[in-house]
Order: sequence, then structure tokens, then C-alpha cells
Amino acid sequence: MPSRLNPYIGFADTARQAMEFYRGVFGGELTVSTYGESGMGDGPDVDKVMHAQLETPAGYTLMASDAPTGMDRTGGTDMSVSLSGDDADELRGYFQKLSDGGTVTMPLEKQMWGDEFGMCTDPYGVAWMVNIAGSAA
Repeated sequence: MPSRLNPYIGFADTARQAMEFYRGVFGGELTVSTYGESGMGDGPDVDKVMHAQLETPAGYTLMASDAPTGMDRTGGTDMSVSLSGDDADELRGYFQKLSDGGTVTMPLEKQMWGDEFGMCTDPYGVAWMVNIAGSAA
């Protein structure tokens, strides 16, 4: 298997809901393991997500987890997940679904470099950038 780079998003306690949201956006197979399932007992983290992984039909892999009690989660406010390609309909659909219930920070529209580009923050606070190469928007 070749090396690959995957986003791994940390949440305080909404990883399951966020990953189910992303499955609704991208489709695919979602697996979720909780701290309780890993043998961490009956503590406050028993139902929190220790690891979730979404494998999409487009070949994307998105991973996430909840922070266990006592571990601060500072958030990913200084990073974005970027989607790019030339399938305009697919990428516009992702942008619409990701921004539904969130905030469009830059509308998806033609830019000076010739591509269609937009930014949004999804309902779980994750920033996304979408770039459609050579789009004739």
C-alpha cells in the first residue's frame, strides 16, 4: 500500500455526529469505535469516539476522534480541509452539503486564477476549501 495523507479531525464530543454528517455528504463506509469498546471501562468517556474512519466512493479517507476527559482539544482553527478536482457537479454538491447548517465564508465562484473556489465552515466547526479546476461557472 502506498503512503497517503488523510485528515484526522479532533472533536470535544461530537465526532460521531460529525462523521455521520460527512457520510451524508460524501457517502461511503463509516466505522466507529468507542473508548468503551476498547476496554476503557465505564468512565465518562465510554461512549465517546476513540476512532472513526470514513472511506468514500471517491477514494477519500476521513478520520476523527473525541478528546478523552482530561485532554484539552484546542481546535483546528488554523487549518482547512481542501477538496479540489475537475468534477464540478460533484464538488458543488459537496460544498452545498458541507455548508448546510454551517457558514459560507467565501461563496463558490469564479476566481482570478480561472478556477471556481469557495470556503465554508461546516456545522461542526471544520473549515473547508473547494476548488474546481478550470470551471466555467
